[in-house]
Amino acid sequence: MPERELSFNVYGLGCGGAGATTLERALARLTGMKRVYVNPLTERAYLEYDPALTSLESIRQAVEGLGYEAGLPGVSGARP
Repeated sequence: MPERELSFNVYGLGCGGAGATTLERALARLTGMKRVYVNPLTERAYLEYDPALTSLESIRQAVEGLGYEAGLPGVSGARP
């Protein structure tokens, strides 16, 4: 399956760079993750990943495991 690009809001991240760096590291550890960038000013994450190896649910769990909320489409609990 080809790689997929995804961007989504990260609610509760704030504008501090430390949270963004921690979140980037957590997402980068997911199997199939190719690129990760989290912008702390816009509270938005940008990913490139292999959907055959990483699901939206596992991405959501990684974000929420750090105490943030992922605004992912098609995932329960995501904001519109």
